[in-house]
Amino acid sequence: MGGAVSAGEDNDELIDNLKEAQYIRSELVEQAFRAIDRADYYLEEFKENAYKDLAWKHGNIHLSAPCIYSEVMEALDLQPGLSFLNLGSGTGYLSSMVGLILGESGSVSQLHSDVTEYAKQKLEFFIRTSDSFDKFDFCEPSFVTGNCLEISPDCSQYDRVYCGAGVQKEHEEYMKSLLKVGGILVMPLEEKLTKITRTGPSAWETKKILAVSFAPLIQPCQSENGKSRLVQLREFRAGWHVVKVGVWEALTPVRPGLGPREPLAALCYLRLWDGCQIRDQ
Repeated sequence: MGGAVSAGEDNDELIDNLKEAQYIRSELVEQAFRAIDRADYYLEEFKENAYKDLAWKHGNIHLSAPCIYSEVMEALDLQPGLSFLNLGSGTGYLSSMVGLILGESGSVSQLHSDVTEYAKQKLEFFIRTSDSFDKFDFCEPSFVTGNCLEISPDCSQYDRVYCGAGVQKEHEEYMKSLLKVGGILVMPLEEKLTKITRTGPSAWETKKILAVSFAPLIQPCQSENGKSRLVQLREFRAGWHVVKVGVWEALTPVRPGLGPREPLAALCYLRLWDGCQIRDQ
């Protein structure tokens, strides 16, 4: 999927093209897209394709086309303070953009442990190198390896849920059960990117957004004892809140008679345990 907009020379030009084509329509979504360079989530040898409106796959690692992520972000109607569950979170690119908007987020990775590790590495690189924390409060997404069709039934429901794999019709009710009343679920369902809003305990509104082609969800495999391997999503009462701070140190004279040196400015990143909630593993 993809190819709906022209390629960009860099991340900002790609976002300009997505805005011009009306895939990005809100200021919050635009800010999040500009804050995270898509190329950082590519392997080095494939970065030349990062700013094309195309999906990318290498082994188990996968990124959807920018136009698809734009439609997903807009359809989720993201607002600060909401909880988010990403099923099939892949590289963590989308989860990190969502985390910049929400201030709290959760993410469930695919079946493959190598993808989980890749996502963790990319998240650490983003936290270590990005200057986005001057503009955003960011609570880290966290990742767990497991089949999203085996989430423990006692796990909390979420305000926003996205599934990055094609959902079979027989799993539609399961996906909807992950959602709070008032929440929004976005997923590929029967070859259509679909937005489902839970308007009441048993009331739903469904909107088809656009035609898509996603690989289908992988069905769970039973363990040797015949039981499912339930995925546990821990509920946190507080979250790691990542901020960048300036540290100023006034240095004393090295030798008597010399005036004080200019203050030394240093930037560091702190993970502060604060009151925002993160629901995830």
